[in-house]
Amino acid sequence: MKKILIIGGGAMGSAFAIPCIDNNHKVFITEPYSQRFIKNLSSKNKFHSALKINLPKRLKFKKYSNELFYEKYDLIVIALSLTGIDFITKELKKFKVKSPILLLTKGLKYEKQNKKILTISQTLLKSVPRLNLSVLKGPCLAKELARKCQTSVIIANKNIKIAKLLGKMISTKYYLIEYSKDVVGVEICSAIKNIYSMIIGSGLSLNKSSSLFQKSLLEMKYITKRLNGKEDTVLSLSGIGDLYVSAAGGRNSKMGNYLGQGFTFQRAKKKFMANDTVEGEQLVREIAPFILKKFNSKKIPLMFQVIRSILKNKKLLI
Repeated sequence: MKKILIIGGGAMGSAFAIPCIDNNHKVFITEPYSQRFIKNLSSKNKFHSALKINLPKRLKFKKYSNELFYEKYDLIVIALSLTGIDFITKELKKFKVKSPILLLTKGLKYEKQNKKILTISQTLLKSVPRLNLSVLKGPCLAKELARKCQTSVIIANKNIKIAKLLGKMISTKYYLIEYSKDVVGVEICSAIKNIYSMIIGSGLSLNKSSSLFQKSLLEMKYITKRLNGKEDTVLSLSGIGDLYVSAAGGRNSKMGNYLGQGFTFQRAKKKFMANDTVEGEQLVREIAPFILKKFNSKKIPLMFQVIRSILKNKKLLI
């Protein structure tokens, strides 16, 4: 039995707790700022309003405080949204955390001072270089994992032995783990697929969407290589696997569908998705300054069209 702390009580963090509990680990979960999820997790029946299920009674909720980091854990899982990364980075800097950390958060950061794009793990390690950090990505819908549908993900660490130790700790018959040394490539693919799933969703027909899928993969390969990841990683679970799931029915694909119908981004957001977070939009706004300056639009025309559509609120021309 291992002792695991999950930081982030949203859909993914809470769903991730289930295979850990099924492996007979002692699992604690904490939520730093969402009153909605704090209420869910601290309630008697642990009904999670995002997952629409009662979480296992063995899952223990802990109120977030600095004292959590004085305890010893076999694994700390970061399952915060992208906006929570700055918060947890500041928290981790305060303590000498020796426990292995597994990062579930997807996204990229634009470092304005040095004018370069960093992955989330690079952002954390730049501020807290001593961390024993691995990343977990892949085609995983939280609601399906919570219901124990077969799910495959990938753990990346330059030291593959560490990745496999973590995989052994959390894998089950329904939660299958693959491994990679290409941490950068895995993170890049898992982030930019949100943008390309919007593009695929704009196709409005299987014929056009399949063509956009193929072109999206070519652009993802080009971007991944330019950002020092491996091209082959695009064909892994974090690339084509995650892209398929997002394009098949996620919020980014849904927004892409409205853009394909001729709506501008602002109009579609206000009319159809006012209360929804569109991760692809957030990523575009984060990395566009770098992409527009450093990349040739002829190499990644689909990406440039989405950037134009979101930043200038123009109709998508694909």
